[in-house]
Amino acid sequence: MMKSLFNEKGSEFRVELVADPAVQEFVGAHASALDSAFEKVDMSEAMRRRLTRSNYIFSGMKAFHELHEAFPSLLDENGDRKPFERFLNDVQSIDKTYNANYLRAEYNFVAASAEMAGRWEQFMADGDRYNLQYRTQHDDKVRPEHAAIDGVTLPLSDSFWEEFYPPNGWNCRCTVVQVRKSKCPATDHDEAMRLGDEALQRDTKGMFRFNAGKEGKSVPDYNPYTVSRCRNCDIAKGDKGGKLARSFVPDNEVCKACVLIRNSRRCANKELYDRLKSDPDYLDVAMDDKTGGVKGIHRGHIVHSSDKENTFFAEKLTSTDLELLCQDILFRKGHSCILENETQLDASGLQLPQLDTLTDGEYIDIRAITENGKNTIRNALNSKKKQLKNFNRKTGADCHSVILYFHDPDMFDEGQIINQLGQTLKSVICVFKNGTIRNITK
Repeated sequence: MMKSLFNEKGSEFRVELVADPAVQEFVGAHASALDSAFEKVDMSEAMRRRLTRSNYIFSGMKAFHELHEAFPSLLDENGDRKPFERFLNDVQSIDKTYNANYLRAEYNFVAASAEMAGRWEQFMADGDRYNLQYRTQHDDKVRPEHAAIDGVTLPLSDSFWEEFYPPNGWNCRCTVVQVRKSKCPATDHDEAMRLGDEALQRDTKGMFRFNAGKEGKSVPDYNPYTVSRCRNCDIAKGDKGGKLARSFVPDNEVCKACVLIRNSRRCANKELYDRLKSDPDYLDVAMDDKTGGVKGIHRGHIVHSSDKENTFFAEKLTSTDLELLCQDILFRKGHSCILENETQLDASGLQLPQLDTLTDGEYIDIRAITENGKNTIRNALNSKKKQLKNFNRKTGADCHSVILYFHDPDMFDEGQIINQLGQTLKSVICVFKNGTIRNITK
């Protein structure tokens, strides 16, 4: 990540650096470290997906601040750019601060948040059948301010739990348990709120006044790497499909970094995975833990079996086999590739024009090149251009890309592809059996 910063040109820090592949890889590694804090915590898969997305956004904002802080170290006392080895040595203290000292407390906080989020799901199943009771660890390490709310008892529906549900600080070990109403009557609400305010009096910014289970976030929107208005930002509260982030115009570096992180491929893929995993129309939905790639198949995607279609190559592969191989390569490389519904009808019952996949947010058709002819690629792309025009005209879409899958790399001919690029076809994504991907654009 620091090498990417070192290679930056210009005298001012560019927020866009957070979208650099090396930075994104670092963010992913940091988020994975936080995710490991709750590998064994009992919770629903939906909650786990929401918490991992929260970890990713938090890690991205942290990386932004780390880069921002390291940027002045690029220059020496004379204003000249340092050699890389000296620059890297000079930023070791920043690395230790962010990725050792801070990370230890953040890891513990995420672990506590996840534990309490899992408990909240269990509490929700019983509703107000029981009261919830706040409890400390009752040892000499308990903070006096947290001891003030030990024993506060209220039903799950009480607003007290929106603000004072643990963890209530870095390395907070407090918890909440269910108790029978007959044995543990509810605390007066106003008294409970007064005690809660007293317990969090040192939290002058109100950062810890959140409920990880109710919000589905491991870290509150307002944290050391964000700004106070994040608490009321519509994007932070629930950006469905990234639409708010794409239209939002930031007026400061923190907001700009936030939008870039939320619009990053891996973050968008986490949201896509969460949506598809909850949709019964999609099968075999998966997310690659290492690259962040996402794949899935709509129930309406047309599948060709070997007894209904000619097979290709020595392996006797069908066109669907080739689609799946292509999809898996894109998936392993961190792309999203969803084989979409091809059986939709219009209001009059006629078949709507469809493209094979939704890849990285764009509808694209896959064409496997299965023979090595002089004009094979040209003819295939001419056919796809007609399909794109028809699809755009009838659906109002603006799609200009095609995926070509080469099971045999010797069939690749870049010249034929370049000659077909124009207004209708602006990009051809070439996927090879060996896992290589080349994007040829106009």
